[in-house]
Amino acid sequence: MNPAIRHVGPPVQRAGVVQPISPAVIADDRFVFVAGQVPMREGKAAGEDIASQTHYTLDLIEGILRQAGCTLADVVKTTVWLVNAADYPGFNAAYAERFPAATAPARSTVISGLIAPVLVEIEAIAVRP
Repeated sequence: MNPAIRHVGPPVQRAGVVQPISPAVIADDRFVFVAGQVPMREGKAAGEDIASQTHYTLDLIEGILRQAGCTLADVVKTTVWLVNAADYPGFNAAYAERFPAATAPARSTVISGLIAPVLVEIEAIAVRP
């Protein structure tokens, strides 16, 4: 195993089955790669609208970053998947509450189907302070 790579958090479980996914990986004690997070709670979508699902997902990311010694302010790049293009304005408004424009990370936003029955998935890359 490469000593420059550390895994954050326990392996992901879905329906009681361990998945080959780490919540996050720290590379070279500097870069934190957070796996795509979805707004699921107890097997169901956490919230029915895009704003609540976006906030819940960012809360998950924030918790994982905290375990890696980071905050949302350390995020340099996000990738976002939205199921519906019509949700973009609501998503963007919720996202802007957590990432103000002046300091927002680089971002790619894609319209795509998702495995989970949710409206959004977000992954993040951060740089440890």
